[in-house]
Amino acid sequence: MPSSTGMTEYVTLVSRDGFEFKVLRSAANISGAIKRMLDPTNNFAEAKSNRCVFENINGVVLEKVCEYLYYNEKHKDAKDVPDMDIPPELCLELLMAADYLNAQFDYYATFN
Repeated sequence: MPSSTGMTEYVTLVSRDGFEFKVLRSAANISGAIKRMLDPTNNFAEAKSNRCVFENINGVVLEKVCEYLYYNEKHKDAKDVPDMDIPPELCLELLMAADYLNAQFDYYATFN
């Protein structure tokens, strides 16, 4: 439900190939770029639409990013965090996406 500022509990992240992912705003906000895009004080269109389009991230990579956003949300207060599996063929693209998104990722990942 949108508040008077237009903020909703969920936001939509869209890949360059048109895949849409609805994620909790609280999970998405670990990305500095997404957080700034959705901040109503910055007057970006994304803040009004609650929708961020990433022309340089494909659907497969954005899906894994969203998976991590929820993984991080689930384990943010845990002391013993299990490893997250990341397919080796996605590693480079995920690193580039994380850099672009200015994400504050903890590295609890294994490459298999």
